[in-house]
Amino acid sequence: MPTISRRDALALLLAAPAAIRSLPAESTDWISLFDGTSLHGWRAHERADAFSATNGQISVRGANARLLYTGSSGQANFTNFEFGAEVMLQPGAESAICFHTKARPSTSPSPGFQVLLANDARGPNGFIQRRKTGSLMGVRHVWKQFILDNEWFTLSILVRQKQVQVRINNMLVVDYIEPNEPFSANPDFNCRISHGTFALEARSPQSATFFRNLRVRPLPDAVPQLSDERPIVDDVYRDIIRLGAANIPVVDYHTHLKGGLTLDQALSNSRRVGIGYGIAINCGLSFPVHDDASIRDYLESMKGQPCFVAMQAEGREWRTLVSPESVARFDYVFTDAMTFSDDNGKRMRIWIPEEIGVITDKQAFMEMLVKRIEGIMREPVDIYANATYIPDQIAADYDALWTPPRMQCVIDAALRNDVAIEINNRRKIPSPAFLKLAKAAGCKFSFGTNNAEAELGRLEYPMQMVKECGLIWQDIFVPKPDGQKPIQIRK
Repeated sequence: MPTISRRDALALLLAAPAAIRSLPAESTDWISLFDGTSLHGWRAHERADAFSATNGQISVRGANARLLYTGSSGQANFTNFEFGAEVMLQPGAESAICFHTKARPSTSPSPGFQVLLANDARGPNGFIQRRKTGSLMGVRHVWKQFILDNEWFTLSILVRQKQVQVRINNMLVVDYIEPNEPFSANPDFNCRISHGTFALEARSPQSATFFRNLRVRPLPDAVPQLSDERPIVDDVYRDIIRLGAANIPVVDYHTHLKGGLTLDQALSNSRRVGIGYGIAINCGLSFPVHDDASIRDYLESMKGQPCFVAMQAEGREWRTLVSPESVARFDYVFTDAMTFSDDNGKRMRIWIPEEIGVITDKQAFMEMLVKRIEGIMREPVDIYANATYIPDQIAADYDALWTPPRMQCVIDAALRNDVAIEINNRRKIPSPAFLKLAKAAGCKFSFGTNNAEAELGRLEYPMQMVKECGLIWQDIFVPKPDGQKPIQIRK
C-alpha cells in the first residue's frame, strides 16, 4: 500500500530539528514535517496568505484555505501512521488537521478526514460551533472543551488499518473503527480510511491557530488494528452521526456508574458508540458525596477524564450540605422532583411505593407535584431531570393527568429559571406533546439515561424526539462556562 517515498524520508530526516532526531531509540523513525523556518514541502491551496512560517511555528488564519503537505518530491503519501503536533488556539479560532487527503479543485469536496481544532468558534448567522477540539469530523465528535485558548497542547492521531485514535495531551478522546459500510451524514464528504497526505485547514479569518513540531511516524502496511471490532451500521448508528453533523451535542448528561459499570467501561462505550457522557454523582443526605470534603475527593478521582462531570442534587436539603464554590466545580448540576415533602411535611421518594403510599386523589396529587416542580425549578440547577415522572400506580393515566395547563406551568418555570428539560431515554419522558409545547416556548433540552444498571442504551428516545419535535442545535443544552453557572449567579 502507498507510503512516504524513500526520497522524502531521507530529506526530512536530514532537515529534522535536533529535538526530533534525539527522541528515544524506539522512536528514531519519527520524521519532522516542518523545518521551523519555511513552508518547504508544503503547498497552499486557495489562499496562500492564510499560512506563514515564523518563530518556529506555522500560523493559520483565514477561511476556506488548505496547506497541503507534499514533501520534497511532491508525492507524500501515508497509510498507517502516528502523527503528532503541538497546537495553540487564539480565542475564537477554528482550524483542522486533515489526513488521508490530497489536492483537489476548490469546487470539489476534500477526500479524507478532518480533526477539528476549536474551543469557542463562531460563524455567520449566529452559528456557534458545539463540536470541540479532537472531533473526527463526520463520524466521531468531542463535545467538551479540554484545552484552553492561548496555551500549547499536544494533539496526536494514530491510524492502524481501519482504526483511528485521536488524543489531546495524551488523553484518548476518539477511538473510531470504520465499519464495513461506512456512513457519513454528508454524501459529499468522503469519509473513508485509505491513504494520502496531511493538510492544515484555515477556517477562521478572525483568529489564528499555531502549529509547531509537526511530525509523523509511518507504520508498516501489515500493522494490526488495536481492536478487531467491526461496528454494525443500523438506524441508531446513523442517527448519532446525523445529529453530530448537525451540530447537536449527542451527550448522555445523566449517566451513573451503577450496576457494576466502571468508569473505564463507560468511557470505552462512549468512544465505541459515539455518544459523549456526563458522569453524575449523587449528592445529598445519606449519599457518599454530601459535603465539601467528599466533593473534593470525588472531583480529584475524576481529574483528567475525557467526560463531563456532573452533580445530581438529591432531595431539597442539598444546598445546606455543600458550598456554592464546591458545586461550581462540577460541569453542571441537575435535579428532579422525585424526592420532596408533601403538604403534611412527609418526606417521600415517589418512585418507592412504600414511601408514597396509596394515592387516593390523583388530581390533588398532580396539583401538589406541579407546585413542587415549580419550587424545585428555583434551585440553582442546570437541568430538570426525569421530567414529568409520576409514580407507577398512576402512570397509566399519564396523558390524562399531564394536562396542557399543568405542562405549561412546568414549562414556564423552566423558562423563568433558565433550566433545561431532560429527555429521558430510560423512562421515555416527557411525551412528544410536552416537548412540542416546550420547544414552541423556547426551552432548552438535554439528553439523559438515568441508568439503574450497567446498560446505558444509545439515546434512542431522545433522538426520536429530536426528529419528531423538530429540535435543532440551538434547542440543546450545553454546560455554562465558569462564572455563568446557576450556582454562581442565582441568589
